[in-house]
Amino acid sequence: MMSPMRPTPLAAVLASLALTACASGPKSLPSLPALFEAPVPVSDLPAAALDDWWLRFEDPILTGLIDQALSQAPDARAAEARLKEARAVASSGLLAFLPQGPATGSSRETHTTQTSGTAINIPGFSSTGESRSDQAAFNVSWELDLFGRIFAVAKGARGDSAAARFSYEGTRSSLAANVADLYFQARGLAIQLADARETVRIQTRLQDIATTRAERGLGSGADADRVAGDLAQARAQAASLEAEYKATRRTLLVLVGRGTDPLSSLELDASVGQVPEVPATIPGQLLQRRPDVREAEARIASALGRQNYAALAFFPTFTLTPGIGLSESSQTGFSSGTRNWSIGANVTQPVLSIPRLISDLKASNARVTQAAVAYEKAVQTAYGEADSALVRLESDKRRVEMLTDGEMRSGRAFRASQTRYAAGIDDLQTTLGAEASWRATRAQLTGAQVQALRRTVQTYKALGGGWQATPTRTQKEAG
Repeated sequence: MMSPMRPTPLAAVLASLALTACASGPKSLPSLPALFEAPVPVSDLPAAALDDWWLRFEDPILTGLIDQALSQAPDARAAEARLKEARAVASSGLLAFLPQGPATGSSRETHTTQTSGTAINIPGFSSTGESRSDQAAFNVSWELDLFGRIFAVAKGARGDSAAARFSYEGTRSSLAANVADLYFQARGLAIQLADARETVRIQTRLQDIATTRAERGLGSGADADRVAGDLAQARAQAASLEAEYKATRRTLLVLVGRGTDPLSSLELDASVGQVPEVPATIPGQLLQRRPDVREAEARIASALGRQNYAALAFFPTFTLTPGIGLSESSQTGFSSGTRNWSIGANVTQPVLSIPRLISDLKASNARVTQAAVAYEKAVQTAYGEADSALVRLESDKRRVEMLTDGEMRSGRAFRASQTRYAAGIDDLQTTLGAEASWRATRAQLTGAQVQALRRTVQTYKALGGGWQATPTRTQKEAG
């Protein structure tokens, strides 16, 4: 058995210098303001309402689509597979510190026939006949972790596993938001298509009135021709919206993993629901609610673990090498069997490799800095997206309120003008002008309502909704 060797004084000095001069970590992490600059939502909803934010819309179809997407959509299944792969890779590094070594065995049988010369047949040796040899061995290599390398590897593995988990949650969060966004787009198209078909109906009625007035000498034939042109445009617009509505529904079915289902399986109401409330949150909650921020934080822990491992590479490595073996051989008139065991130890001290190890440690330091910068960017991006989403959502709500009143008034004016035109009080120009005003206001209202719903989805996502967030672990727990 070999006695452990002590590291040379030169190696110990160089290792100490390298560890004190090269090892470094992030100097500071970014902080967030106490409050958003955007108007704070007035809501009694707890922050936990962000977990399953789609339930706030009280729309069974939307809830069903998101549930289907999270369970069977290709994006969700691929993200789950990547998570499993990352966890397996992360745990494999720890297995290297367990005893390693294969069990081997062999068996050989030989048939010998002497074809010339003098035959020899003495005990223990024969030039003819049969012989057999069987061997088995189990040689083990086990690194003695005297300097805590396994803890550095475990820290990096935990960071990688956590980063993979948050990446998985981020993918699912984005998938839910994309489904909801596309769903509301499709609902908006359904409303626009219904409006276009209503326009066709109204234009058809106006054409009938204009034709009747012209036949009775109460109006000009040019009025009927003008209405006919408007009717053709309305029909073309309805056909275009119908095609876009079908294409959007198909895209939505593909997104949730039902790409081959018939479009009839996804008929949507031509209506807009109410914009739900958004929980009142503070910027600091983004640090534990946003999956991308949590992932960036986990990347720092992973980089620090690898940095620690690179620093420990300057110290010697001690390895135990026990083994056992069995051997048996036989031939004509002779047989023997043996068994053996052994125990040994190896020690490896990097000496000439120290310059390379210093370069590796510097590279690890740079990766830690990159991870810290990426975390800082993720925090700033999260704050910017959340604050901007809240500002725009508030603006969308005010816009919907104003357009709702305007649409009600312009619709009332159009219906009154239509009645007066049928009675011969107003001319066609006045009626068409009233209709154009109403249609324009109604189209703006529909667009604003759909935009407010989509903006709400963006706000939920920006605030870190779409998954069940867990409290951020302390640095001691993460290390």
